[in-house]
Order: sequence, then structure tokens, then C-alpha cells
Amino acid sequence: MHVLTILDHPNPNSFSAAIAREFCAGAQDAGHTTELVDLHAEKFDPRWSMMDVEGDTSGQAPTDIRAEQERIDRADAIGFVFPLFWWGMPAMTKGWVDRVWSWGWAYDQLGDPEKSLQRPRTGVLLVPAGARSDEMEKLGYTAALETAWIDGTFGYFGFVNRELVLLNGSTGSEQRLAALLERAYQTGASLNLPTQNAQSEP
Repeated sequence: MHVLTILDHPNPNSFSAAIAREFCAGAQDAGHTTELVDLHAEKFDPRWSMMDVEGDTSGQAPTDIRAEQERIDRADAIGFVFPLFWWGMPAMTKGWVDRVWSWGWAYDQLGDPEKSLQRPRTGVLLVPAGARSDEMEKLGYTAALETAWIDGTFGYFGFVNRELVLLNGSTGSEQRLAALLERAYQTGASLNLPTQNAQSEP
């Protein structure tokens, strides 16, 4: 299985970057091939523009977007690593999703609003968060993120297996950080190949 990992953090020495490396290491040790995309290092442009709108209309994606789509074409599983930012995705991740998973390539609501145009894949979000898990659950934030990302956004991307891994306490002790890194490694090591004839529903 080939695993594509999308990292969004401007600091290459960040905890998010360490999480991405551990996730990839786990996948590699399980016998998978991996590709790590550092959006900031590659200077990905997250701005949705008229060029993207025209690409949707013509069916000809901009060159930078087609390169990202080709990476996805090669992948059987996709991991996203980004810090929880104002209870959502940082701008780079959101822009990557907005631009890359384009109309007519990722989905077509005119044909079937509940079916992705993409083949079945495994998807996982590894999201470092400073807040405690009990606090997030009590306030309803965890359920809200599950609904928005797992049932919503990534439900349209052909992710038959999809999981949100909240890495709570990412500003905690060294012991806590080590435990979170181990969890990222184990998440990569336990990735499963999606059933090829399965259907993805949001």
C-alpha cells in the first residue's frame, strides 16, 4: 500500500512535523511505501482563485493542482497532519483541500451528491491539540469536528476507512509527548487497505 502524508506546519522542527515522521515510520515498518508532502516547504499556494474556477469549468486543473492530484492518484491511504487551529484546519490545509479536491475530479454533486468520484481509500487525520480530551468532549468540540471533517468534508473523498486521531495534550510533559508520538507511529503501522468495492458515504 502507498501512503501519502500531507503536513501543514511552517516550522520543520514542530511537534506536528515529528508526528508526521512517526506516522510515516510506522507505515514503512508495516511494509508500506510513503510520500511526505510538506506544504510550507514546497510553498503550496492555498488561495482559491479564478484560475481554479476556470479549471473546474474547463476540466483542466492548474499545473500545481494537477501535480497534487497525481500524488493522490498514486495513494491507497492519505494522512493529514496539522495542529488544531481555532477549532479548525490551518489555512494551508484548508486551501489544499479547497483547491486540490476539485469539482469534477473529487466529486460531482449533479450526478450523485453522496458518492465520490475517487476510488476507495483509507484516510486519517492526526491533529495535535493543546486542549484536554475531556474538555473538548464536554464542550462538544470533538463531536463537532467528527461531524464536520469525518462525516462531512472527507466523506466525499472516497475515504472508506476514515478516522480522526486527536492528539490531545500536545503542549504537555515530555512523557505525554512521547506517548502521542507512539500513537502516531502505531496509527501508521495499523493502516488497512480499503475494500476496493466499498462505497464511501458522507
